[in-house]
Amino acid sequence: MRRLLVAAAAVCATLAVPGVASADTPAGEWASFAGCPVDDPAMQAADGSAVIAACLGGGSPGGTITMGSTSMTVGAVRLQFGVLNTGGAYSLVQPAAGGLSGDPITVPGGLLGLMCPSAIPVISDICEAVEGSTLNTVTATLEPAGPARDFDLSAAVATGRPIMTLPVKIHLKNPFLDRNCYIGSNADPMLLKVANQTRPVAKFVRFNASGAVDPAGEMTYTDLSGASVADSTFAVPGARNCGLFGLIDSVVNARQGLPSPAGANDLTLSNTGFRLGGFANPRAYVPTQGKQLADRWHAAAS
Repeated sequence: MRRLLVAAAAVCATLAVPGVASADTPAGEWASFAGCPVDDPAMQAADGSAVIAACLGGGSPGGTITMGSTSMTVGAVRLQFGVLNTGGAYSLVQPAAGGLSGDPITVPGGLLGLMCPSAIPVISDICEAVEGSTLNTVTATLEPAGPARDFDLSAAVATGRPIMTLPVKIHLKNPFLDRNCYIGSNADPMLLKVANQTRPVAKFVRFNASGAVDPAGEMTYTDLSGASVADSTFAVPGARNCGLFGLIDSVVNARQGLPSPAGANDLTLSNTGFRLGGFANPRAYVPTQGKQLADRWHAAAS
């Protein structure tokens, strides 16, 4: 199971900022919210009174993931969302590409690690063909498997309560794998529910519309950093649609011990951070607060 678990480290190892609303990254303090979906109709419709629009950026430099009996190190993670505050109830707005995504990573061991050796002739032929070849290379990419949900802002400053639910799947790519080879799916995703294990350190930053730090700036964000977050509730589905009419699926799953039930898996991320940013006084921008937030974002990105 170990080599697939390295692949599954893509659950957290390769997340990148998704859904950037412009070809450019906004300047200064705005850069923390580069993927904020400021042009989403729900964000633009926020009036600054009944509904307030803001941006959420977060991530971690790394941690560990355990699935079954194997643990490994994972790399940096990032997420980006819009946030709507409707009378104190918070909801997430997804970027077009999803609020969580990743760059592909190369899976150590490649195809040989996923399904070799095998006593099945067609599989053993593949194993022989890829040994010592670049055809052995497998990449794994984390993809959203549905919209993030259950966002609890108060949980971000507490411990032991899930901050949000992130449905994810892992895309495995190799010339011998079908193009829709995934661990998990939109219908059967991994559901990550990370919760703080330690309390974050909070600070507040004011900045102006250009992104420069300014104690009197019209913009602000709350920075919550330094916490360790974890989840041990998620199950890991089996690989699907990998080729040869399901034969590769069964070989990969048998060799890697998938699916893996809830309670056999664990994710821990260290030194995590969340930043919630927007207007310091959103009511000053009624009734077009959401549109004016987008205008500031785009001006800083131009």
